[in-house]
Amino acid sequence: MKDFLSGKKKVHFIGCGGSGMLPLEQILLAKGFELSGSDNNDTATFRLAEANGVKVMLGHSAENVNGAELVVYSAAIAESNVELIAARSLNIEVRERSELLGLVSSWYQHALCVCGTHGKTTATSMLTQILLADGADPSAVIGGKLPAVHGYGKSGNGDSIVIEACEFKDTFLRLSPTLSIVLNIDNDHLDYFGNMENLITSFSRFVGMTRDAVLYNGDDVNTVKAVEQSGFAGKRVTFGFADTNDYYATNIEYIAPFETKFTLIGKAECIGDVTIRVPGTHNVLNAVASAAAALLRGTKFSSICEGLNAFNGVGRRFERKGTLNGAVVVDDYAHHPTEVAATLNAAKTMGFKRVIVIHQPFTYSRTNELMNEFAEALSLADKVLLTDIMGGREANAWGVTADMLAAKIVGAEMLGDFVRVADRARELASDGDLIITMGCGDVYKVSDMLIAK
Repeated sequence: MKDFLSGKKKVHFIGCGGSGMLPLEQILLAKGFELSGSDNNDTATFRLAEANGVKVMLGHSAENVNGAELVVYSAAIAESNVELIAARSLNIEVRERSELLGLVSSWYQHALCVCGTHGKTTATSMLTQILLADGADPSAVIGGKLPAVHGYGKSGNGDSIVIEACEFKDTFLRLSPTLSIVLNIDNDHLDYFGNMENLITSFSRFVGMTRDAVLYNGDDVNTVKAVEQSGFAGKRVTFGFADTNDYYATNIEYIAPFETKFTLIGKAECIGDVTIRVPGTHNVLNAVASAAAALLRGTKFSSICEGLNAFNGVGRRFERKGTLNGAVVVDDYAHHPTEVAATLNAAKTMGFKRVIVIHQPFTYSRTNELMNEFAEALSLADKVLLTDIMGGREANAWGVTADMLAAKIVGAEMLGDFVRVADRARELASDGDLIITMGCGDVYKVSDMLIAK
């Protein structure tokens, strides 16, 4: 990859408050670059960028790029952005965030890249926490806020970087992975990929780019297919639940609502018992993947246990927010039927009287294409409250509405806006209930409304 930072000192970030921008800013600051940045939203992450050392400007203006030698923009920035136009008119080199992440990944001896349709943020966070416990001091780029690093990543002094590798628009194909961890491949982002074969092919290309080893879910048919198609000639290691995998979990025991214990088996031998403090079988699988990745890197098992035991989750992944009328309120990022089902199945094992879910469907295409699957997954809850669909980047070419989804779920209520949903949740909430706000949009605001004093 061309080193487009060579000879440059001053870098400007458009959308500097984005969660994906923050860790890259931290890494560049640690390398001695002078950073400036702008954002339209005065958010906590925007102020965190400022606290980190970025010279921030609220709002976009053509003058903001003056003096910059490189301009980096996030995927959320439109081509019509005044700073982007100004940079190009001034012949300042412009790069999208994923290109910078790709370059940064090439700087490290060990680039541990976690990909998959589901679980990336949690597995990336678990692996980061394990390496921290081992004293490795890795750099990290994470899609959610990890309390252990007080942010969405960090710049470390070690020789490793842990990266959440996102498949959307093939951005992970810009990375330089030494170890690829493939969690699963499911029918997501088909608005971009078109069909499952194209999605599998994209993951196959990613695996084929890996330098040293690939760790992959041996129980997932699509993942196995992608690895087989890749032609990858390096070390192949599998993980999962089946005892045919190189690493797998057995003796799974739910000790408490937020505590699970299992035995880790590796290379047909018992490695030891592990305790995690996040619920659900899907998180056991994330823990097995992160533990196996750490073992491949040479990490001590005691550090793996310490790191996983200290991991209490990541922002917006079954995040405990507070209580309402004796009910526990959590927020979760699930926005695909598989994720919704995994989260609700986990919730049902935790001993709550009722599980009440407040779901915000995301994008019209996904809601239309997977409506029956969403209805089936959401029906696992005892009560479902729906908001309007968040269209995101789309126009509603399908004429789909949240009412259509509600009609397929027994007892579901489509309430539209957040105020009405929050009011209804307050009426329903009682001691012993679990209330989950669920979706990848801004439905987390409802959980904030529910616990506000």
